[in-house]
Amino acid sequence: VFLPLTNLCRDYCGYCTFRRDPGQPDAHTMTPDEGLRIARAGEALGCSEALFSLGDKPELLFPEMRETLRHLGYKSTLHYLEAMCELVLSETSLLPHPNPGLLSAEWISRLAAVSPSMGLMLETVNPALLAPGAAHDNAPDKVPAKRLRTLEEAGKQCVPFTTGLLIGIGETPEDRVETLLAIRDLHDRYGHIQEVIVQNFRAKPTIPMANAPEPGQGEMLRTLAVARLLMPKVNIQAPPNLNAPYYEELLEAGINDWGGISPLTPDYINPEKPWPHLKQLRLRTESKGCQLRQRLPVYPEFLPAAMSRPGLLTEKLEAACDTEGLAREKRAA
Repeated sequence: VFLPLTNLCRDYCGYCTFRRDPGQPDAHTMTPDEGLRIARAGEALGCSEALFSLGDKPELLFPEMRETLRHLGYKSTLHYLEAMCELVLSETSLLPHPNPGLLSAEWISRLAAVSPSMGLMLETVNPALLAPGAAHDNAPDKVPAKRLRTLEEAGKQCVPFTTGLLIGIGETPEDRVETLLAIRDLHDRYGHIQEVIVQNFRAKPTIPMANAPEPGQGEMLRTLAVARLLMPKVNIQAPPNLNAPYYEELLEAGINDWGGISPLTPDYINPEKPWPHLKQLRLRTESKGCQLRQRLPVYPEFLPAAMSRPGLLTEKLEAACDTEGLAREKRAA
């Protein structure tokens, strides 16, 4: 289940439809009761993961967000995220997976105590996309060196981490390879990259990049194939809702994961692209000789790292996983 904790964000990425400024239509920060209600509804439908999406440090730009946080009783968005992860962890069987943006060493440690894994898309290592008019113009948290620093610090702390690249935002094919190599280098050093997502840009009428060309199917498949060749043992994912109906081609290119698919909540980042039906996805997956299995937010091979400290998180992981480290089968209520 997807929990958009807040869509206020201090970054203005040219491709984003998720972010809002205070006062804009649909600008919203969840209350604890709202978040818990959605989590429980997802639990009743058989979900295993609560994926938190949120804007990056909006309180640094917007006094309205500072007031919202003060009213809720928190000093920052990250303090609120930490509390919501703990709430979902303690009150449901769902496991939190936050995507909070840039993090300090302290915050990686704090969030790792209430979530078995977390994520940060590297997107690209090309700093030219920070230039005026480019995709990351006026997006201070998209500086590649800062994102690499967060990924490296997670590695130093052995925190299972999801990352990836976004293709079609003004980068070159060479940039894509360099981004994949940067991810591989981090994984070679620390062994903590549990999943690499290759996500394709989709144009939308309300974004600054509305007229930018989308990457073609061939570009997507080539990038996936290169990712698989460079990282033969790392889990590779491509969002199925952004690449329908080419499911078999994605499997042939090298993916082994479809990412989160929710029976309850939409893809808030690409709301115009509905999730595939699980029955259809299962049949298409099996047609290529693969099995479709529900996993936890942390991959089986990374469970030991996630369960390295005693406490509630380890107890919840033990209850959620089966003997193979995948999601224990449970019936929807």
